[in-house]
Amino acid sequence: MGLRGVAYASRRIRQSFTHFDNGPQLIWDTLRSREMTFRTRSGLTIHAPNVDGARFPVYEINADDVYRLGELLSGLRPDLVAVDIGAHIGSFSTAVCAAAPGATVHAYEASPSTADWLERNVAANHLGDRLVVHRRAVADHDGELEIVDNGQASAHNGLTAPDGSGSVVTVPCVTFADLHADAGGAIDLVKCDAEGAEYGVILTSDPAHWASVQRVVMEYHPVDGHSLDELVRFLADVGLALVRHEPADRPGLGNAWFARPPAPAA
Repeated sequence: MGLRGVAYASRRIRQSFTHFDNGPQLIWDTLRSREMTFRTRSGLTIHAPNVDGARFPVYEINADDVYRLGELLSGLRPDLVAVDIGAHIGSFSTAVCAAAPGATVHAYEASPSTADWLERNVAANHLGDRLVVHRRAVADHDGELEIVDNGQASAHNGLTAPDGSGSVVTVPCVTFADLHADAGGAIDLVKCDAEGAEYGVILTSDPAHWASVQRVVMEYHPVDGHSLDELVRFLADVGLALVRHEPADRPGLGNAWFARPPAPAA
């Protein structure tokens, strides 16, 4: 393990104690167990396989706060409706439910094995009345889609998964129009981490379906023939301005936040 790896491991060990209520157990589980149970400071229980691809989003959302959840939810209506595209095991969806007790979240997860963990975490936190699991990919068409799934709830399952990282599986897929309908025609918040599908999902969507959306946060990925500029232009045209951009150290990869400017005072 190089210096960078040592620094990363040290940070995760420290965060296990500073951001979770069961730090000693997390360290033990990392070394000895096939699965882990995280007890967050906000009162959530998150179950995950003990593999790096499943663990790191739990730390990213609950310790690193990569999506800046407080800012993201600030000013939204108490009974907001969110859609989580690429919900993984539910770290973001459950965090929204904990931070906004009146929120409803529609969580879309393409990987069948990962969706099992997502449903388990919904049940563990008694959120079945507010957190709706959709075992679907979100794409530019209705029907079916082939993705890579390693069977261990990796956050990298999807269209851009590295070669040899899993098996190709065929999963059902829906479009943004279906998400809009599932949400009752009024979406306030969109989170998208679709491992490369974000371009197809957003750029082929009906602009009218974005009329109620107030905030968007997404992780964008390197996809041949596409760039973040396309997403910025599309969302600007529907009234959502880029307000924060954090590129990663790899070209074509990063996080971006969009917001609808407040309406002028009457």
